[in-house]
Amino acid sequence: MLQLVGFDGDDTLWHSEGYYQEAAVEFERILSAWVDIGNAAIRQRLYAVERNNLALFGYGVKGMALSMIEAAIDITQSRISAADIHRIVALAKDLLDHPVELLPGIREAVEAVAREHRIVLITKGDLFHQEKKVALSGLADLFHRIEIVSEKDEASYSRVLAEFGVAPQGFAMVGNSLRSDIEPVVALGGWGVHMPYHVTWAHEMEHGMSGEHPRLQTVSGAAAIAEAIARFDRGA
Repeated sequence: MLQLVGFDGDDTLWHSEGYYQEAAVEFERILSAWVDIGNAAIRQRLYAVERNNLALFGYGVKGMALSMIEAAIDITQSRISAADIHRIVALAKDLLDHPVELLPGIREAVEAVAREHRIVLITKGDLFHQEKKVALSGLADLFHRIEIVSEKDEASYSRVLAEFGVAPQGFAMVGNSLRSDIEPVVALGGWGVHMPYHVTWAHEMEHGMSGEHPRLQTVSGAAAIAEAIARFDRGA
């Protein structure tokens, strides 16, 4: 039987990426006063800056805000005004204060899995922001542990499993990102339940995971999570 089940946070338990996408649209609107956004490829240039800065800033709103400022200065060739830089900072503050809205049926799904297994929340990003979202979600009491990590890779998952005393074969991870939630767990020998979200950050699309992997199940919504875990239980 599975001994431990992990859940991702952003876009698995609660909505997140949509707010970042809205911020990116507003960022383009701010820069439209300085450049021809039709020719500037603003979204792609912002992503390139964010990607290059991940090792320095990590994931989350604060790293995105710093990357937005850097990209704005570069794209406008340093012409952007202090007032518009301030608008970008305000945009980031609004992102840090966005509401925490659970995905439909997710509380019931987590409760169903928790009745049969120990569960852990494993999420990445800015510590303060993630702690706030966990608290506002109302789900914290369901989990045996909350793990907020800087990166979701094989090393991070191995550490969590070692602390629980669980072999990878006894662990399943539920999440929306094949790159962060599924691929490293399956590589270790664990199991993955992929619940795609309707919008995904470009960085999370960069993976080598096949959708036909025998230790992977894809579900269309929260209501199917518990049964997917049960099937793995029987197979594991």
